[in-house]
Amino acid sequence: ATVEQRQLGLMFRQELAEDAGMLFLFGRDVQTGFWMRNTYIPLDIAYISAEGIVMEVRQAMPFDETALVPGRPYRYVLEVNQGWFERHGLGAGAAVTLPANVPTATE
Repeated sequence: ATVEQRQLGLMFRQELAEDAGMLFLFGRDVQTGFWMRNTYIPLDIAYISAEGIVMEVRQAMPFDETALVPGRPYRYVLEVNQGWFERHGLGAGAAVTLPANVPTATE
């Protein structure tokens, strides 16, 4: 939820459990890119609207510093193991329900 947490993300982790991931929270709609600096795990990056709809899922490869910028602004990002969305039959258009205890994002 904080700038520092978003900047660190999943960097330096060697593994990620199958049903684990990281949810990035933003206080407003943004359209910045995500990259894989110091990230060992291949990931799916889902860009999610303020209304909780998956707008786009991008695949990201370890250590690739190419910014993956979605086609339109988003409010949340969910990073999970690469292929997770396909294995679960999910993708663009899927509805996401955030837990009630999700913290408020800081700028």
